[in-house]
Amino acid sequence: MPQPKHLTALKIKPPPRVKLAPDMQKYFAVCDEKIGFLPNVLAAYSFDDAKLRAFVGMYNDLMLADSGLTKLEREMVAVVVSSANRCYYCLVAHGAAVREMSGDPELGELLVTNWRVAQLPRRQRAMLEFAHKLTVTPAEVGDEDRARLRKAGFKDREIWDLASVVGFFNFSNRLATAVDMMPNREYHSQAR
Repeated sequence: MPQPKHLTALKIKPPPRVKLAPDMQKYFAVCDEKIGFLPNVLAAYSFDDAKLRAFVGMYNDLMLADSGLTKLEREMVAVVVSSANRCYYCLVAHGAAVREMSGDPELGELLVTNWRVAQLPRRQRAMLEFAHKLTVTPAEVGDEDRARLRKAGFKDREIWDLASVVGFFNFSNRLATAVDMMPNREYHSQAR
């Protein structure tokens, strides 16, 4: 049975995996093994090897590499930015990651719908306030915002990492929205 139109994963047709470079085929196989499916965002980028590599490199650096921000905090930022941008793909995918990493399904849903009502430590609240402001009113971000982050315990490098994650998801949200990218169905049932 064909999927309903609103659940079509990609509006652009990516090439078959066999057309990928061997290392990217291996990377996709690791995704299949570790999470059980290939995220649609990777399939979408596979039409262009250079862009796929750039996306994977930037994502892995920002979301998985060492940082003063925990992996959960980075996922929380992804959700708050995506909520402000109403990016359905990222809300579903990164909401699932927050549920899984936090062990708290309610937290994932709160961040998706209204992060302000979540009971959060001061540091995380300051982080999400900054992420939201940088997303919706970037021209209004100033010294007082960075001072608030420092008062909440952020070092300059962590502020850089936070701003980088915010910037990445603003870019990613716009691209996903522009091509009407749908999240993998598997995300909906994860960590519930």
